[in-house]
Amino acid sequence: MNMMPEITLMLVPGLRDSGSGHWQSLWHQSNPHWLRIRQRSWEQVDLEAWADAISREQQRANTPLLLVGHSFGALASLVWANRHPQLTAGVMLVAPAEPMRFGLDDEILPHSLKVPGLIIASHTDPLLSFARAQYWAQAWGCELADIGEAGHINVESGFGEWRWGLKKLEEFAAQMAANLT
Repeated sequence: MNMMPEITLMLVPGLRDSGSGHWQSLWHQSNPHWLRIRQRSWEQVDLEAWADAISREQQRANTPLLLVGHSFGALASLVWANRHPQLTAGVMLVAPAEPMRFGLDDEILPHSLKVPGLIIASHTDPLLSFARAQYWAQAWGCELADIGEAGHINVESGFGEWRWGLKKLEEFAAQMAANLT
């Protein structure tokens, strides 16, 4: 996929990284010019470490970032984008993990996100109920895309290449590029 030149796309996997069959990894293989965070410890639940990883990769970007975060990576994307709105075109938060699972309610308060956001959520995600996805979408001022019964939108839920998600990303990126011009 040829992303808009006004935007740099960055993939932000969650805990334990995204394995070779995960949609984030497959998208990155097809689009090696996209950035992807590198983490010192993929097992450590440390929001600051994830935000630091985004900052390190952001140094390679010449244009605002469109962050595509999955699970815990979605939470890190949200926090980083709110800290650096001038460097962020938008965030696509796929199956974000419930902040309370990680004791992050104080860090991710229900206030409006400073950049455009899209949450893609499932009715059967074991890490975030759909009711909570609706709550966070409203609290953060994000658009909510209901993907139905799709588990955690990962390999274990049957998601590999995930063409629908890539199409949704293309549409969202086009909106972000239009906002920048």
